[in-house]
Amino acid sequence: MSWIEKLYRTYDNCVAGSLDTEYPLLPVGHTTQQAHIEVAIDTKGNFVRAQVVEKDKSTTLVPCTEASGGRAGSKPVNHPLCDKLQYVAGDFVTKGGKVTSGFAKEPEEPHREYMKSLSEWSASSFGHPKLSAILIYLNIGQVVSDLLRAGILVLDDKEKLVAEWEGDKKEAPAIFRVVADQQSAFIRWTVEEPGSPDSTTWKDQALLRSWTDYYASQQTKRGLCMVTGEETILAEQHPAKLRHSGDKAKLISGNDSSGFTYRGRFTDPDQACGVGFEVTQKAHNALRWLLDGRRKQSFRNGDQVVVTWAVDGTPVPDPLENTFALLGLEIAEAPLKELYHGDAGQAFGQRFSKYMAGYRTSIGKADDIVVMGVDSATPGRMAITYYRELHGSDLLERLEYWHTNFSWYQDYSKTMKFVGAPSPRDIAEAAYGRRLDDKLKKATVDRLLLCIIDGQPVPQDLVETTLHRACNRIGMEHWEWSKCLGIACALYRGTNQQEHFKMTLEMERDSRDYLYGRLLAIAEHVENTALYSAGEKGRDTSAEKLMHRFSDRPYSTWRQIELNLRPYQSRLKANRTGFHRNMQRLTSEVTAKLGDRFTDDSRLSGEFLLGYHCQWLDLNPPKDKAPQGIEPENTTEQTINP
Repeated sequence: MSWIEKLYRTYDNCVAGSLDTEYPLLPVGHTTQQAHIEVAIDTKGNFVRAQVVEKDKSTTLVPCTEASGGRAGSKPVNHPLCDKLQYVAGDFVTKGGKVTSGFAKEPEEPHREYMKSLSEWSASSFGHPKLSAILIYLNIGQVVSDLLRAGILVLDDKEKLVAEWEGDKKEAPAIFRVVADQQSAFIRWTVEEPGSPDSTTWKDQALLRSWTDYYASQQTKRGLCMVTGEETILAEQHPAKLRHSGDKAKLISGNDSSGFTYRGRFTDPDQACGVGFEVTQKAHNALRWLLDGRRKQSFRNGDQVVVTWAVDGTPVPDPLENTFALLGLEIAEAPLKELYHGDAGQAFGQRFSKYMAGYRTSIGKADDIVVMGVDSATPGRMAITYYRELHGSDLLERLEYWHTNFSWYQDYSKTMKFVGAPSPRDIAEAAYGRRLDDKLKKATVDRLLLCIIDGQPVPQDLVETTLHRACNRIGMEHWEWSKCLGIACALYRGTNQQEHFKMTLEMERDSRDYLYGRLLAIAEHVENTALYSAGEKGRDTSAEKLMHRFSDRPYSTWRQIELNLRPYQSRLKANRTGFHRNMQRLTSEVTAKLGDRFTDDSRLSGEFLLGYHCQWLDLNPPKDKAPQGIEPENTTEQTINP
């Protein structure tokens, strides 16, 4: 039960600081709903007006019970204050409204139960003036009639509520723009009082506390809470809606008395797990808050969500982000300016260490950090797929290791170029393509999470798959291949730390695979330059077409590439003498370093991609930089960048 204890503490540590933010932590006994209609009344219970709620303003904090907070099935339990028309409107059935199937035999039941719960709350010692006004209005029993007169709801030819709009969508009433079936519209209340600063029910702190205190007073089931170890009021059900408003999956559930959830071990679910009402409410509200996609604190992939947080509320870096997203544009781009002034990896490592130092100051060595992943295989059951508790210093050390050792020059798009490590999502797409199914993506993310957080080696099959795909560039668009190449180089460099690869062209490195990679980049650059000079843009070079074959049989493929290059070399010799001479000299130097290994036709390792990429970057630097190792003959014969 460690996870729920950490979330319980997180709630207590963060609730005060979240109240003034855009996404506050929910109070105990409350949930959020998407409201469609806002009904305004005065303090005497008179109808004032109604309006359709715009989608961007529809999220509404509403009181709920344990049963209504996770309601489902054919007879969903009502919320105590704000709810759908079938609950709040006494004239819903008479106006042709259809109740949920479980209430078909007694269609008045939803409204009757709603009025009962609201009346009991209002009559208690925890009652609130706004509740009294709403009760007076509801007892009149004409909610639907008032909404019809206000032009909110629509009747058909038989004077019955229309379920779905079948006419021209451009002429559809406003209600059908926020909900497909107007009969399922959700109502929220405002009670207008002269001089009152806030007429809403979902922002009135006194009203919210009124429900929390009242609902706690109604709980009678007591027992041992396995989280706090104290005798307290126990929860009968646990909240849902953790990942989004329509999420019905629960982390704790034991309602299958005829199946195998707990049968054979216990006689009732409470013997298996007893959790305090306040504890589960706070813990689940904290998890819901952490997983809220609007806060952008969690990694999401369909139903799979991974979140990292500090129990005391201190901001922590997200381990599943790439370096660009983690550090931001300014620091991610900074090392690019130094790419041709030494090792970009060393420059990046220094900057990343300084960035992490800021986190070390705020997090400290002993702060509790939790990394938690959840997923669901069925609509009703959720599982914790990954859980780690770390000290702040441990998390930062592991993140620094990942982002510095698995860093490389990444080219994702025109506006997203950076030196750093890719994210697990990026790696999954690089290995298996953009159209990989969700199950494979989830499995890949889970495997890489172990590498980032636990320090396990990156699976070799994943590295090989990414390298293989980077070599097969013909099947991808150029931007996709450029992204895949950077990721493949990052993975190979990170899994071969003993080689100490630099992120710049290493003129002194004489390994066969690295040198063959340089040769391929030179050949591509020569042909690209010749095509560019002739005005032939967009054509694939021989090096591009034969890259996959080159990785398998470099010597025999190089002979074919050389033959294909001869017409372009003749053209450059006549028109670009200086450039031609420079490229010939560079090719000879690389070939000479290969020596007897030049005729070795065995398969190349991923190191050849590092040599290729570094040589290509050296031949295609920023426009204000000259390539290393090549002296231009004159100002008109400098190497151009097609």
